Amino acid sequence: MSILFGARLLKYGLVGLTGMGLDFSVTWLCKEKLQFNKYLSNSFGFCAAVINNFLLNRYWTFAGTAHPFTEQLVKFVLVAITGLLINNIILYLLVKNLRRNFYFLKLIVIGLVFSWNYIVNFIFTFN
Repeated sequence: MSILFGARLLKYGLVGLTGMGLDFSVTWLCKEKLQFNKYLSNSFGFCAAVINNFLLNRYWTFAGTAHPFTEQLVKFVLVAITGLLINNIILYLLVKNLRRNFYFLKLIVIGLVFSWNYIVNFIFTFN
């Protein structure tokens, strides 16, 4: 693994942690305080993290400002929507079958979707 790839992966992970904090905060606020459906709340949290992560990854992780902003944003959102679908499907299946704490299972799912998002964004969005 090249040093550049490793540095980008580390930055992507740090951006992901900030996104995860935002995701959990928005999800908790919507689910617990606003009494929204847990999957709708999960989607709102995920979307807030996507906006955060796109901006930080574009300007810091990949320094990908050579391509038009809108083009990269559309690609990033397409990857994120696919990630959201994967996220909600896996989360639904785990909640239904394992009957464990929603937030614990959400954390596991975020780890799984992280890998998908990094690889596809590295190759497709910020190439």
